[in-house]
Amino acid sequence: MDSKILLVDDEKDIVELIEEVLRQDSFENIKKVYTGMDAVQVCREYQPDVIVLDIMLPDIDGIEVCKQIREFSFCSILFLSSKNDDIDKILGLSCGGDDYITKPFSPREIVYRIKAQLRRQQYQSAIRTDAKGLLTVGGLVLDKESSRIYKSGKEIDLTGREFLLLSYLMENADKIISKDRLYEQVWGEYSSICDNTIMVHIRHIREKIEDTPSSPKQLITIKGLGYKLKKRTD
Repeated sequence: MDSKILLVDDEKDIVELIEEVLRQDSFENIKKVYTGMDAVQVCREYQPDVIVLDIMLPDIDGIEVCKQIREFSFCSILFLSSKNDDIDKILGLSCGGDDYITKPFSPREIVYRIKAQLRRQQYQSAIRTDAKGLLTVGGLVLDKESSRIYKSGKEIDLTGREFLLLSYLMENADKIISKDRLYEQVWGEYSSICDNTIMVHIRHIREKIEDTPSSPKQLITIKGLGYKLKKRTD
């Protein structure tokens, strides 16, 4: 496969194990680093499609690495951690991570999750290159050709995952979309992330599109069912 993968973990045995399983699955473009600072530098030069990033690193932790990478890249970031608390997962996802995998893990699961991220990227690319025209929902405008979303004429600064979520909701405006459907469409069928993941991303989107994020008028929660992006807010 042409997709570029960056593995970041100070435990070399883990890195080599993941690399071996990836190569068995025909992934060839793989780089390995063992510190946070090296991860940021190599990411800037290598421009990977997916990063598998351990949180506990010997110099700067994975959270800080993710924050620095998000300043110049929207590649998919899968956190590895021995911590299984929801608060740690929320912290990882809210700083820009796309998935969270706890140790011990199945190497095959990591491969599946990497493939799920690559499928989401292909979906985003398809929106950019194939679909034409503008989609308008309330004060939001989705330019499919350039993969940009505007509010009242000004571009909204979205992460890659936020763009996928909001564009999918815009394409299904006035429909109730369940959490499971959002997981499948945006994270992929093999993703098994915590329930708070959608809530974190929805909150960030509301902060960017709602006049009063704490009392949303357009992106609303339908209790027990999911979320709906309304075409009209009056």
